[in-house]
Amino acid sequence: MAMMPKRVKHRKSQRGRIKGNASRGNRVVFGDFGLQALQGGWIKAQTIEAGRIAAQQYVRGEGRLYVRLFPHKSVTSTPLETRMGKGKGEPDFWAAVVKPGTVLYELGGVTEEQARVCFARLAHKMPIQVRLVRRRSA
Repeated sequence: MAMMPKRVKHRKSQRGRIKGNASRGNRVVFGDFGLQALQGGWIKAQTIEAGRIAAQQYVRGEGRLYVRLFPHKSVTSTPLETRMGKGKGEPDFWAAVVKPGTVLYELGGVTEEQARVCFARLAHKMPIQVRLVRRRSA
């Protein structure tokens, strides 16, 4: 089942713009390796879930997967072959707004080679360019 908020203040949201780089959620916190967005964009809830399943199947209990994004934005659409007017369409799907630099997924308890293979599988499902990042030793 794809993720969505339990309840929202407003059903329909405006499109907005994605400006600048991520200042929060841009470093690996929970795991050892992360998948970082290089572009901005919207990622559907279905895509997030597909990535989670692909990574979970590869990890198979020997590592821990952390999903670091949540779809808060409702995206509306009008049905096909509908004339102009008649207002804004109904909510079609939920999406996460991603800025460049946002860490999307994290992996802990696996080697770097395993993380590289796992995130390569996951990157194929993402609609934006991504890269592997390591946790900073502080």
